[in-house]
Amino acid sequence: QVRLVESGGGLVQAGGSLRLSCAASRRTFSGNAMGWFRQAPGKEREFVAAISWSGGGDNTFHADSVKGRFTISRDNAKSTVYLQMNGLKPGDTAVYYCAARDSESWRGLYGYWGQGTQVTVSS
Repeated sequence: QVRLVESGGGLVQAGGSLRLSCAASRRTFSGNAMGWFRQAPGKEREFVAAISWSGGGDNTFHADSVKGRFTISRDNAKSTVYLQMNGLKPGDTAVYYCAARDSESWRGLYGYWGQGTQVTVSS
């Protein structure tokens, strides 16, 4: 059974930090790359960050808009992926979605999605 459950969203002032978590079922998580996407009101969903099954270093990728501020990581023992968000800006306000794909590599399409968690950054 596919299951992705995000948590950790909320309201924060500009410059603040949040850490999003995504708990996945073992079937969804094991051996698979994971990603974070976001969708702001009136805009299309956009890629934020992704991490391959092996995780870390060259096996992560962050969008230019969040590079240096956000960090994706994963704990394979807990079947959980994280998104540490620092230096938040009002432009980061969006619903954030966790996603998984049936591949070890983060490159490609994502077929499994969570329900999303709202992040609101006030100025």
